Amino acid sequence: MEKKELRAHIKVLKKQHTKEQLIEQSEKILAKLELHPDFIKAEKVMLYSALPDEVQTQAFLERWHLKKTIILPTVVGDDIIPVEYAKDTGFAVGDFNILEPQNEPYTGDFDLIVVPGMAFDRQGNRLGRGKGYYDRFLCQHLEVKRIGICFDFQLVDEVPAEPFDIRMNEVISL
Repeated sequence: MEKKELRAHIKVLKKQHTKEQLIEQSEKILAKLELHPDFIKAEKVMLYSALPDEVQTQAFLERWHLKKTIILPTVVGDDIIPVEYAKDTGFAVGDFNILEPQNEPYTGDFDLIVVPGMAFDRQGNRLGRGKGYYDRFLCQHLEVKRIGICFDFQLVDEVPAEPFDIRMNEVISL
């Protein structure tokens, strides 16, 4: 299946689940992440503010942002700019209707980067939304552990991969 076809297929599968089902699955996936040795030892974790059809991270972010340094992506032009989520951080709706933190860009390092996607395979290949934001960002941080998180129906046999696509070190699903 080509990338465009796989994105369309996953969109159809997402619509077969209620918001409540996706939230319930999100909680189980994030519970697995919380128990993961790389998350436990990480002090600086890049997560994301979820779109409605992604693993829902809001409650997770609320729970962890005072215990770890949490960094969230913001989109500026064609690039992801990391921003720290501090206790007094305000949010504004950014590109793609994603809530983005309103803080100065984060310039430190990361211990772990948690990545959303349209689909993943067991080899760590990731299918994004087609704009390349994460691939451009991740290629600058190849030394950092990358964990993709997704719903069970987003884990497929094979994701078509190009040389510039950055693989995940691991994928967590149900």
